[in-house]
Amino acid sequence: MANIHKSVLELVGNTPLVEVTNYEEKHHLKGRLIGKLEFLNPSGSVKDRIAKSLVEDGIARGKVSEGGTIVDCTSGNTGISLATVCAVHKLQLDLYLEPGTTKERQQVYDAFGLDVKTLYDLDEVKDFEKTGLVLDDLIAGLQRVADEKENAYYVSQTQNEVNQETHYKTTGPEIWRDTDGKVDYFVALGGTAGTLVGVGRYLREKNPDVKIIGVQAAPSSRPDSPDFTGKIIDGTLPVGNVDESLIPTLIRTNLNNGFHFDEIIDVKAEDAYETAQDVIQTDGLFLGTSAAAALTAGRRIAERPEAEGKNIVVIFPDNGYKYLSTDLFKRNK
Repeated sequence: MANIHKSVLELVGNTPLVEVTNYEEKHHLKGRLIGKLEFLNPSGSVKDRIAKSLVEDGIARGKVSEGGTIVDCTSGNTGISLATVCAVHKLQLDLYLEPGTTKERQQVYDAFGLDVKTLYDLDEVKDFEKTGLVLDDLIAGLQRVADEKENAYYVSQTQNEVNQETHYKTTGPEIWRDTDGKVDYFVALGGTAGTLVGVGRYLREKNPDVKIIGVQAAPSSRPDSPDFTGKIIDGTLPVGNVDESLIPTLIRTNLNNGFHFDEIIDVKAEDAYETAQDVIQTDGLFLGTSAAAALTAGRRIAERPEAEGKNIVVIFPDNGYKYLSTDLFKRNK
C-alpha cells in the first residue's frame, strides 16, 4: 500500500528525459536532443510545478485557507494547473484569461466548473487592445480583485519569485541527476520565464560552462508585430532583444542572481508547426507549440559542428491535445 498516493499533487515533478533518436537520425544531427516531458505532470503541463508551489506557499504564509479563493491571470496552462491544485486544497479559483486561449483549454475550465473571466473584465486593463497591455496595471487589477474578497490570495505567477525558485529546487536538480551532470545546453521558451531562470541558475551553478539558450517567437509570429502572419507560439513572451518593459519580470529580477543567456534564438511559428508534425511521426511525441518551437531551436544547435556529441536538454512544456482546434497539425496538401 506504500505506493498509493493520497492526491495527484504528490505526482508533480520527476518527469522523464527522452532522446529523440529517430528525429536525430532523420536530420543527421551532430548533437543529442533530449526532451524533458513536462506534459507528464498530472494536469498535463510544466505549470503544475509552480501552481502547487504558489498555492502552498500562500497557505503556509496564512494568505489563504480552505474555502478561500486563489486569483490570477493565465494564457491557458497555469489556469488548468491552478484549478487542479485548488480542487485538492478545497479552494475556489478566480481566473482571468489572456487573449488567444485555445478552445480545448476553455473546455477544461468548463469541466472544472469554473466561471472564467477575461482581461476585459478588469477595469484597469479593459482597453488594453487600444492602449497596450501595461503589466503594472494588470497586476494592480488582479490585486484589487483579491483585496475585495475575504480570504483571497493573488498568487501572481508573473512576478512571484516562488515561480523560478520552484524550478531551481526541482526541475534543475532533476535534469542534473538524470543526465549524471552531463548537460551541455539547456533550451526553453519563456512565458513567465520561471523555468528558464530557475533551471538556468541551477545548471550554471553546477557547471559554469553550460549554455543557456532562450527561445522566443520570431517577430512574424508576434501579434504586436506589423509583420505578424497570424500564426503564434502559444503562451510565450519575448525573452530578449526587445524593449526591457516587454521582458518577463523574473528575467529582469534575476540578472544579478546568476542568470543570463548565452544565446537567444528566434523561431517562426510555421517552423514550430512543421517540427511538431515531423517529430510525432519519427518518435511518437505529440508536442504543443512551445515544445515544438524549443525542439526547433534545439535542432539548430544540434546541427552545429561544435555541438557534436553534446547533450542538449529541451523543455517540452505540454503536449498537442490542447491545440487540435488550431493550425498546429494542419498539413499543407
